[in-house]
Amino acid sequence: MEIPLVDLKAQYASIKPEIDTAIQRVVDNTSFILGQEVQAFEAAFAAYLGVRGAVGVASGTAALHLSLLACGVGQDDEVITTAHTFFATAEAISVTRARPVFVDIDPQTYLIDPQQVEQAITSRTKAVIPVHLYGQPADMEALSDICSRHKLWLIEDAAQAHGAKFAKRMCGSIGHLGCFSFYPGKNLGCFGDGGMVTSNDPDLLAKVRKLRDHGRTTKYEHDEIGWGYRLDALQAAILGVKLGYLDKWNTSRRKHAWEYTQLLKDVEIVTPIELPDRFHVYHLYVIRTPRRDEMITHLKERGINAGIHYPLPLHRQPAYLSQGYGEVQLPVSEQVCREVISLPLYPELTGTQIKYIVESIKEVAS
Repeated sequence: MEIPLVDLKAQYASIKPEIDTAIQRVVDNTSFILGQEVQAFEAAFAAYLGVRGAVGVASGTAALHLSLLACGVGQDDEVITTAHTFFATAEAISVTRARPVFVDIDPQTYLIDPQQVEQAITSRTKAVIPVHLYGQPADMEALSDICSRHKLWLIEDAAQAHGAKFAKRMCGSIGHLGCFSFYPGKNLGCFGDGGMVTSNDPDLLAKVRKLRDHGRTTKYEHDEIGWGYRLDALQAAILGVKLGYLDKWNTSRRKHAWEYTQLLKDVEIVTPIELPDRFHVYHLYVIRTPRRDEMITHLKERGINAGIHYPLPLHRQPAYLSQGYGEVQLPVSEQVCREVISLPLYPELTGTQIKYIVESIKEVAS
């Protein structure tokens, strides 16, 4: 049996006529950059989250970068975030010439630890970026309180959390700004790169909207230096179709995650937990074992494509070691990064495939 980590072909096949129609519509009207398709998807996504507005951008990285700029983050500022995430979270901070400050994670959820966030605040701290890792929301109540008391910007990295909720509030609607990625493998993914910035603050939205399009107010009048960070109309049209299926797909992901957890409950591995006030959308189903290399080798021999998200914490990345982060010690992040394995998880996964994966895991764990 061959089981991919993500099966985008199966997803496309399930909605092919609608996707093909949307693509053809864009080709026929030849409006490929911004325009009506992007505006329609921005409005639909904002309505889905219950926020005042949304701005389509070129990628999740662009969303983070523009959000930081809209908040005035720049040279010599500090931004507190987690080291257990994709590189783009910290990269966006660095390209503003601010300094990422990495803090450790909760050992059960792998999410940023609010207590350590507060301890890391200095006079230079300008913002906090929690990551809703793997689809489970960070503790937004505690983080909102910290940022409010210290007058800091709170920017949600919701790149893996489309449809996730904290205390019934949608991720991307709680902080000052929310940042989404529509990379193809996400719960809501396009056919290339794409991203979104969401907010209830009209001034922040206006700032992001201007900066994504070369800082201009009219076609040839530029108020400030910006970037070519626009969302393509083709991607917006595809995402507009997929948005209608997101809740259904997330329900399937949650069902598959529950099946994994039940079948693995007596196996000597660590399975994910879902906190009572969170709605986890399982972008990834991540287990932990100190025998990771042996486990992954065995799974691949059985045709199962497992992954590692992420093998190296950001403070141990060469790019940051060269900037003097070698003395940073984050023991929980470092241990978790040595042990995590992402199992195949997507809406079209079958019960037979899940059982086969679990049987293969047990062959090693036992």
